[in-house]
Amino acid sequence: MTLTTMIDTEREGLIVRKIIVCGAVLAAVAAFSPQAAADGRKPKPMACADLAKLHLKDTTIELAQTLPAGANPAPVGTIAAAICRVVGVTKPAVRFEVWLPTETWNDKFQLVGNGGTAGVISYGAMRTGLARGYAVASTDTGHVSSGSFDSTWALGRPDLVADFGHRGTHVTAVNGKEITRAFYGERPRYSYYVGCSKGGQQGLMEAQRYPEDFDGLIAGDPANNWTRFYAGSHLWFAMATLKDPESYIPASKTAILGNATRQACDAIDGIVDGVIDDPRKCKFDPAVLTCTTGQDPNTCFTPKQVKAIKDIWQGVRTPWGELVHPALVPGAEDGPGGWAAWTTGSAPFTGLHWLAADGFFRYMVFENPAYDPMTFNFGSDLLFALHQVGASLDAVDPDLRKLERRGSRLIVYHGWSDPDISPLNSINYFEDVASFMAHRGDDRQDARSRTNEFFRLFMVPGMQHCSGGPGPNTFDMLTALEEWVEKGNAPERIVASHLTGGVVDRTRPLCVYPRVAVYTGTGSTDDAANFKCRLPRDERRHGRHHDDDDDD
Repeated sequence: MTLTTMIDTEREGLIVRKIIVCGAVLAAVAAFSPQAAADGRKPKPMACADLAKLHLKDTTIELAQTLPAGANPAPVGTIAAAICRVVGVTKPAVRFEVWLPTETWNDKFQLVGNGGTAGVISYGAMRTGLARGYAVASTDTGHVSSGSFDSTWALGRPDLVADFGHRGTHVTAVNGKEITRAFYGERPRYSYYVGCSKGGQQGLMEAQRYPEDFDGLIAGDPANNWTRFYAGSHLWFAMATLKDPESYIPASKTAILGNATRQACDAIDGIVDGVIDDPRKCKFDPAVLTCTTGQDPNTCFTPKQVKAIKDIWQGVRTPWGELVHPALVPGAEDGPGGWAAWTTGSAPFTGLHWLAADGFFRYMVFENPAYDPMTFNFGSDLLFALHQVGASLDAVDPDLRKLERRGSRLIVYHGWSDPDISPLNSINYFEDVASFMAHRGDDRQDARSRTNEFFRLFMVPGMQHCSGGPGPNTFDMLTALEEWVEKGNAPERIVASHLTGGVVDRTRPLCVYPRVAVYTGTGSTDDAANFKCRLPRDERRHGRHHDDDDDD
């Protein structure tokens, strides 16, 4: 005989449901009834194994199994809680997994994003969501990748490109929530999306195309302007250092540039801490690092290398003068996650910028394995690329009215020291949304304030791509989003930490853009408590609101 008891307890203000199962582990529980759902009656929970019989549009459930805490359903690492693991495929090939806590569920659903060109389930991010009590899902977006930037799967398959760009995430959200509802016999109270990089693009695509999917979304370092990003950043940065072999910059020289930019610009914010808080204010000229006669070439840059640095910091323009994509900013050069990984690589044509651009243009855009991206024309070829894949990949629509009307909340964050995706891209998107959402007569601050009612941007000084870097780069955006969605407490500041050897040695508040963290003048500059969030001086000077200078 099967006995299922549900006990509601309150923990830190949230209802936590403990499902205690006796006997045959829900084997005799009545199946999910579509008719009951249609009639408004609460469906009965389904046994895990019975989820294999669940009818989902264009979808086959391949596996539904219970696993104990400590089991390893995927590579690298074990799960923190017992789960019902569901594996499914939505036509043509969108593979996904849903992990459903069988003992402690927080009544919420979370979908986690991907990186690079996807092609794998994000198991690490699923484990993180599961540890917080979420029913959590992930997808490979409809293909299998052999590496972080493998695009060979896209050759001749515009349907897979569309799945990768937006559809795969959406159908996984729909299916994941339906599976969650069937297993627990009730809908999740709240649904969240969390992702960075490609995952940031997925989050903004959801916000723009499928605003009904989530109550709250986190989009970190988003590659949302995908086609222009791959042309004007990945490809252009590679061209700057590789088209002329003498322009190539060895990885060993990235520290020279990084140290020089810090020495020139670190103190602009009034604190010397190894972090350039706002690289837009850094006017460092790399020409001062040009080798002089007799100088050790390992300590300086050749004129062609200096030009390559300037090209990367300036970006590339179309023949009609339009900047293709925002350029990198000073401060992202050295460190293991800096230019050595993305721009220079260990040798020519091994940097991640080149590897990403090479596959994208050969297989996804021009659909020709023999195509040479070094021949790319930033006029006609850019227009062709936008026509070919832009509709599937680019999440640049500033019209978020449906998201706002639904009551959903969106947080975007971006590292100021990102060597992959320019942080200016996220600022530009926020400003585009603010301009679109503004009412007639609104000034810039009014437009931003109106947008901040549902969309907030946090810039992270000293953080590289999604993590790492010299600045405080560890923070909890999800708790801030939960507080905003569930209790109406909009985040004004989020404390970030920097760790050395696993020990916190600095904290600093992250502020709602355009506000920045300003030292109060007393106490340690390594303590977030000694900083206030204020508008930069130039913003205050032009603002008309008395409270623009106030702290949070």
